[in-house]
Amino acid sequence: MGAPDIIFELRNAGYSIRADGGYLDISPAVDSQPNLLQQLKQCKPEILAALQLEQQQEARRENVLRILEADSTLKRAVYADSKSDVNNIILIIAIRNLGTCEMAVPKANLDPWQLLVLIDKAGTDYIH
Repeated sequence: MGAPDIIFELRNAGYSIRADGGYLDISPAVDSQPNLLQQLKQCKPEILAALQLEQQQEARRENVLRILEADSTLKRAVYADSKSDVNNIILIIAIRNLGTCEMAVPKANLDPWQLLVLIDKAGTDYIH
């Protein structure tokens, strides 16, 4: 069982789990479940990495949603994160009343002008 499965299993069982630096913050405590404790110990680095990635994604999502909240005339907002990933620029796109998405674009292949053209062409009807 990998980190995503363990995280899902814990949350599905009613536990809260998050990364707190190099520690796993799990509530309520799982002391009474030795098998689960063993899995957590074995997969701790992988679980921490998955939870930290989850937290980064949520922070980026909140950033792009703040852009939409700040200007009620905007239909779409784009937030670019060039610091989280050495090889990729993470683009987060929010479309008012529809949702958000995130994609990794290799830094070597990014053409910002072409990206602007695509964003301009993509209206809310374009998203499936």
